[in-house]
Amino acid sequence: MTRATSGGLDETAAARAAACLFRGMGDPSRVAILQHLLLGEHTVSELTKHLGLAQSTVSKHLACLRDCGLVDSRPVGRSSVFSLTHRGAVLKVLAAAEELLAATGDAVTLCRVHGVGAEK
Repeated sequence: MTRATSGGLDETAAARAAACLFRGMGDPSRVAILQHLLLGEHTVSELTKHLGLAQSTVSKHLACLRDCGLVDSRPVGRSSVFSLTHRGAVLKVLAAAEELLAATGDAVTLCRVHGVGAEK
């Protein structure tokens, strides 16, 4: 039996939830979308132009990020405008990732299991 954390989840459930969050953010395009939304609200078409991806791909990533509770949308005319649901928290997570990447150097990108050249 695991002990409860301060938030009420046991350690296993908390670790599982964190892993789900990291999987949701585990695609370079989704990270780029989050980074761009830190600048403000954007439509799918604006994100498509900025990222150089197909509209369907951007929409798929936005749906994932919405399912994870990281982005929200609101209708504006015939378009939807997307924004971050928790801008400050996303900013902190991305800043912490940059700090950890700086501390570990190339270790993450060279990882045989999850690195840049790893088989997916």
